[in-house]
Amino acid sequence: MNIPGSRSAESRSARPQVQWSLHWESELRLGDHTELAEFFRESYGPTGAFNAQPFEGSRSWAGARPEVRVIGYDAHGVAAHIGALRRFIKIDGGDLLVAELGLYAVRPDLEGLGISHSMRVMYPALQELGVPFGFGTVRPALEKHLTRLIGRQGLATLMSGIRVRSTHADVYPNLPPVRIEDVLVVVFPLGRPISEWPAGTIIDRNGPEL
Repeated sequence: MNIPGSRSAESRSARPQVQWSLHWESELRLGDHTELAEFFRESYGPTGAFNAQPFEGSRSWAGARPEVRVIGYDAHGVAAHIGALRRFIKIDGGDLLVAELGLYAVRPDLEGLGISHSMRVMYPALQELGVPFGFGTVRPALEKHLTRLIGRQGLATLMSGIRVRSTHADVYPNLPPVRIEDVLVVVFPLGRPISEWPAGTIIDRNGPEL
């Protein structure tokens, strides 16, 4: 779950109106995917060409494909996005159903719009999916940002000291098929309290990251 940096005071004061809507994957048309792919290239490109590479043409996903998306639009098109996918992960060998959150991005001119805005729309949808937990991962460099957000909203718990194993979305000749990352895990209690999140230091997606 990539989260770009904070925006300037000027952009905070001049933020355009953003309208949020929820879209199931089968509802999106080719034109929607093309617009989203361009948005992701523009949003992820400043973090490195490799991060924008998966979104060539009309491909609007990088690894696993989401089943539901929350998309923010303003007068200039797509402003922000977050996706969710129900899947079973393994925590130290035990299966757990979660809704994985990922593909978070904000258009560069709106950086700092905030994941909390998209989560206001996504959170009720996650509750309707009937899963016990929402789950996502972020880079350790974003710990302070997420800690402030979680402290204000009280919707999630941030966990460190956990390694997450994923497969690559594609097979590369010079890379192993599996990667292991030391990341921060974000857990959203939905149908069960956070006290019932399984203890463990290894999470296996058994598939690519959303």
